[in-house]
Amino acid sequence: MKLVVGLGARPGRSAEELEAAVGQALTELGADWGDVRALATIDRRAAEDGVRALATAYGWEVVSLAAAELVGYDVPTPSETVADAVGTPSVAEAAALAAAGGRAVLILPKTTFPGITVAVAG
Repeated sequence: MKLVVGLGARPGRSAEELEAAVGQALTELGADWGDVRALATIDRRAAEDGVRALATAYGWEVVSLAAAELVGYDVPTPSETVADAVGTPSVAEAAALAAAGGRAVLILPKTTFPGITVAVAG
C-alpha cells in the first residue's frame, strides 16, 4: 500500500526541517520513504519552496487542498487554533485522508514537531 503524508506547518519551513519531521514519522511507522506516493497539505503551504523541494527529492506528488476541502473530515485531533489560523480544524490529518482516497484510514494520527505536524494515511 502506498502512503500519503499529510503535512501542516508554519510558514517558511525548510525542506530539511520538513524532511526531519516526515522521516521521524515514517520511522515510527516502520515505513520507508519509498512507501510514500504523495505529500498533501493546505494550498498555501503546497506552494512553498520547502514543501516542493521535499516532494521533488523523493519523487512524490504534491496534493494541494483548499481549507474548504479539508473542513469536513472527521479527525481525531482537531485544533481550534488551526481553525482560527487557516479556516479548518485539521490540516495534516484531513489532507492525508483527502489525498489517500475514500477508504483511507489514518495510520499515524497527527504527530507534532516544532512548527510542523505530520499524519499518514493509506
